[in-house]
Amino acid sequence: MLKNYFQIACKVYLRRKLFTAINLLCIVLTMVVLLVVTAMLQATFFPTGVEGKSERFLQIGTVTQVSKNNTRRSPLGYKIIDQYLRKMKTVEKVAAVTGPESVSVYQKDSVNEIMMRRADAEYWQILDFKILSGRVPTAEDVRLGRFVAVVNESTAKKIFDSTAVVSQKVVGQKINAGGQQFEIIGVVEDVIHMNAFADIWVPVTTFPSSQYREQYSGNFNAMLMGKSAADLPLIRDELLQVVKQINADEPTHWEHTYMWADSKLDFFARGILNRDEVPDSGAVQLLAGVVFFMLLFMLLPALNLVNLNSGRIMERAAEIGVRKAFGASNRELVKQFVMENILLCLFGALVGLIFTKLTLVWLSNADLIPYLKVDLSFAVFAYGFVIAVVFGVLSGVIPAWKMSRLDPVLALKGAA
Repeated sequence: MLKNYFQIACKVYLRRKLFTAINLLCIVLTMVVLLVVTAMLQATFFPTGVEGKSERFLQIGTVTQVSKNNTRRSPLGYKIIDQYLRKMKTVEKVAAVTGPESVSVYQKDSVNEIMMRRADAEYWQILDFKILSGRVPTAEDVRLGRFVAVVNESTAKKIFDSTAVVSQKVVGQKINAGGQQFEIIGVVEDVIHMNAFADIWVPVTTFPSSQYREQYSGNFNAMLMGKSAADLPLIRDELLQVVKQINADEPTHWEHTYMWADSKLDFFARGILNRDEVPDSGAVQLLAGVVFFMLLFMLLPALNLVNLNSGRIMERAAEIGVRKAFGASNRELVKQFVMENILLCLFGALVGLIFTKLTLVWLSNADLIPYLKVDLSFAVFAYGFVIAVVFGVLSGVIPAWKMSRLDPVLALKGAA
């Protein structure tokens, strides 16, 4: 049956090449936009690359404290991470890392503005950086406050001779970053992931002052990793008890302290929707909104295809009349026309995947977004198949249903 549908569809679409080309153009453009968005979402939120263990860890970015007349929302202070979160029993590792801050790097006669993070040793154990040369800081480097630094590949090429990265000549060089002298001990691959975006990393203990150790609010993010993904609900439950202790100990005596351990998607949704005082991050609503806008985006080209399909099917009124005269049911006709449309959409999706691949290569090389590396994956390929089928049904079922109800007598007379 499918073979017959395929053969009929090929003959129908080759009969009116202009109509077919317009339909395909509409489908390909829609697929490229949707698949590029899907590929970027998939690269951002799925556990891949440097954040390959993200299904095992949660992150805390902010602490919100509320009193009768005031609300304070700020990134975490180091004291909360070091004195409270590190003592949690359900957590295997706790990492503390600052957000990226702009610093000036002086090298010979040039000055470069780059983004720097200060991190502890656990940070390098939770994230899977690809080391190109040298090594990353150890627990001893952090404990002793050694002035060592790791740079990414692009920064090494920017500051030093580009060929030095490969020959490992960057390792051992000294740079002045933010007024401090650091020795480069490693070069890692460029990454854009949420917890790993930076140009240079140095130990957290290299702060010019130790005052950060006593701060409840600061510029830190915490990463809490369990032994498995199954530990994450336990970590969230224990954090609720830890927050009560923080609130009791905080000298400012806020009435309520709110702090949530979130997955990557929850973390992103909470930041977008500002849901600081409730456990629900709003990720479900955010995803529903994304799906709604994707369907809305598909609706406009689908309506265009409905019109084109109606005109194309109208030309087959005589064929429909003959088929119905020989006993074809409305259901069989609807099934055939929808299948023909789905086949066209699948072909358009295949072409769209090729153009999506080219678009992603261009985005990765155009440097519009620093360190962006995104590519097609099997998951995106599967999403493309699903989107094509949905798009085919959306744009095909209405004209198919309408034409299947033609009166066979009027259709054979050409009066339909």
